[in-house]
Amino acid sequence: MISEAPPFWWRRAGWQAWALSPLSFLYGRVAGYRMVHARRASVPIPVICVGNFTVGGAGKTPTAIAIARAAKAKGLKPGFLSRGHGGSLDVTTVVDPAHHRAVAVGDEPLLLAQEALTVISRKRVDGAVRLVEEGADVIIMDDGFQSARLAIDYALLVIDATRGLGNGHIVPGGPVRAPVRLQLRQATALLKVGDGNAADRIVRIAARAAKPYFTAALKVSGENSFDGLKVLAFAGIADPEKFFRTVRSLGANIEVATAFGDHEHLSEEEIDGLLAAADQQNLTIVTTSKDFVRLAGHHGKAEKLAVRCRVVEVEMAFTDPLAPRLIIDRAFDACRERRLREAKKKP
Repeated sequence: MISEAPPFWWRRAGWQAWALSPLSFLYGRVAGYRMVHARRASVPIPVICVGNFTVGGAGKTPTAIAIARAAKAKGLKPGFLSRGHGGSLDVTTVVDPAHHRAVAVGDEPLLLAQEALTVISRKRVDGAVRLVEEGADVIIMDDGFQSARLAIDYALLVIDATRGLGNGHIVPGGPVRAPVRLQLRQATALLKVGDGNAADRIVRIAARAAKPYFTAALKVSGENSFDGLKVLAFAGIADPEKFFRTVRSLGANIEVATAFGDHEHLSEEEIDGLLAAADQQNLTIVTTSKDFVRLAGHHGKAEKLAVRCRVVEVEMAFTDPLAPRLIIDRAFDACRERRLREAKKKP
C-alpha cells in the first residue's frame, strides 16, 4: 500500500484546501466524535501511544524505539503494537525479523522487531492482548492515537518542527487527522522534533493548556562519512526531503534524488532505473532503514539493489536524555490509577 500526501497539504492553504473544507468539516466531526465517545478496551499493563496530529511521518517510529530502549534500560520488557501498515497479513502476528518480510508485516514493524517484541494486528485490542500474553511489561503503540480502540495511559504526540501541521486543514483538505484542540485535550504531552518554527504555534497552545512538551532531534547513528561523495539518494517515506537534507548534512553531493510513495515496494522497472542511473554516473546509492528493510529478504533485482545500498541510520535524541524514562514512569502511574478506577466500578 502506498500512502502519498498531496503536495498542497504542506503549503499555505490554497483553493484546493478551501474547496474541500465541507468534507474536512464532516471528517473532523466524525473523527472527533470517535475520539471522545468511543468505548476503549483496557489491558492490565501501561499503554504508551506515540502518535501525531497529522497524516504522514513526524518521527513516530524512532521515538517509539527511544522509549523502548529506555524501558529495557529499566529492566522492563517493552512490546510494540502496530497495525502493520503496508503489509499483507491481516491476522494478529508476532513479528520475527529473521522470518518475515516487509511485504507481509510492513516496514516499520520489521524495524521495531529488531529492538523489542513486536505484534501487528489490524485490531489493536487483539494485538494488545497478545502482547500481554507474550509477557510484555509495557505496550508502546506506534500510531493509533485517533483510533479510539484502546485505553491509553500516556499519549505523546510528535510534531515535526519544519512541517508542523501543514496547511492546518483536516483531511481531505489537509493533513490534520482530527480537530487540533480536541486532539490536544486527549494528549498527555508533545514532542517537537527539529529546529524549525512551524510547530511553535501548537506548542504555545499546548503550553496554555498545561500540556508538557519535550524537544528532540533526529541524529545519524554510527559512523557515516559522506564527505564529497557523489550519491544517488532514494526514499519512500512520508517526507523524503527530510532524508535528502540529512544526506547533504553528512557532506554528500546528491546527484540524483528520487522520491517514492510512503511504504512503496519498488517494481523491477524502478529498481532497474535506480541501478542504471547510479552506474551511468558512478554514484553511491544511499537510502533509509525503512527502504532497506523493504528490499531485505528478496532475491533478484531487489537483492542486487540492497547489496549496493548504504543505509543512513537515524535515532531520536531527546534534548533531555531522561525524558523517555519520565514518560515510562508517568505511564505506569496512570495505569495504576486507571486500574483502581476500573476496580471501583466492578460490583
